[in-house]
Amino acid sequence: MSGRAQLMWDEAVTGYDFGRDHPMDPVRLGLTRKLVGAFELDQHMDVVAAQPAGESTLRLVHREDYIAAVKAASADPRAADQSYGLGTLDDPAFAGMHEVSALIAGQSVGAAEAVWRGSALHAVNFTGGLHHAMPAGASGFCIYNDAALAIARLLELGAERVAYVDVDVHHGDGVQAAFWEDPRVLTISLHEHPRTLFPQTGWPQETGAAEGSAVNVALPAGTGDEGWLRAFHAVVPELLADFSPQVLVTQHGADTHFEDPLAHLAVSLDAQRAVQVACHDLAHEHAGGKWLALGGGGYAVVEVVPRSWTHLVAIAAGRPIEPTTPVPESWRQEVYARTRQLGPARMTDGRWPVAWADWESGYDPADRLDQAVLATRKAVFPLRGLLP
Repeated sequence: MSGRAQLMWDEAVTGYDFGRDHPMDPVRLGLTRKLVGAFELDQHMDVVAAQPAGESTLRLVHREDYIAAVKAASADPRAADQSYGLGTLDDPAFAGMHEVSALIAGQSVGAAEAVWRGSALHAVNFTGGLHHAMPAGASGFCIYNDAALAIARLLELGAERVAYVDVDVHHGDGVQAAFWEDPRVLTISLHEHPRTLFPQTGWPQETGAAEGSAVNVALPAGTGDEGWLRAFHAVVPELLADFSPQVLVTQHGADTHFEDPLAHLAVSLDAQRAVQVACHDLAHEHAGGKWLALGGGGYAVVEVVPRSWTHLVAIAAGRPIEPTTPVPESWRQEVYARTRQLGPARMTDGRWPVAWADWESGYDPADRLDQAVLATRKAVFPLRGLLP
């Protein structure tokens, strides 16, 4: 097995563009790639551009009629069929939509193949993590569900146990739906409570048709670093230890951040980095190091997303960046040239190291965060033979 990590990148992914005023601004992808280069992380990884996912691969998750509808909207955006979620405010149709969506999906599928076959121990596709797309519909800025497609491809290649951990602020509903009845896949999602955020799913009682194969931690709006890390460590490590996945797939939407305009958690860049480190370590503890890391949401496109995902790439590459490290001036100049905004000066929000109390230290029945964690543990752990 190669000791080098693999970074999936094709400049054409920046064509995933819903239009000028849409929150999913592709500048976040280009700026992340530039920051990765500014830190010379790409010198320590194999940078690979995979082929777009073909129709037979897309059909591992998506219905044939939906793929046809995406192709039709891609050829003529005015003909988008809204019954498939296309041509809506969230998912406007645009020319070439099928091609670029298939390209992003192909990067995640190619990364999964590399990790499974051993040509890379870790692989990162920060352009992926489009976890809301359903088998028969677009949703939440997502056309094809690359995360689900990567997992489906791992199963096709012979994997018997794949764990998926999603820390995006929004529930990983599309991935959960794709594997709701499949005990070979354990899906874990930590997200803002469905009472206060799209897609209004991800309640603790959603545990899958396969006896605890779906896990949902619904966090109260306003949850910050300490609570977010406490919830992660109170649920994820114990479940992964029990499940013993052969591959760990993680989704790292940066929209949990306190500056994100579309959600209501209060997590810092430093806590996001701490969870990225934890996912890396858990992959080595429970999955033989086989780790596929994806991007996801994130709409503070200059201040947060590039730094968060550059930390992710650096961790996967075995070259973690100290949080207090200055951001390269060349990148800040790139930011200004592209956006006329001033880029951040350091790779931290000033909260490193992040402190949190582990679950074993005690439970406060009056604390809303602890109530959320306990609701998940009570709903899922007994189904898996674990004590809540």
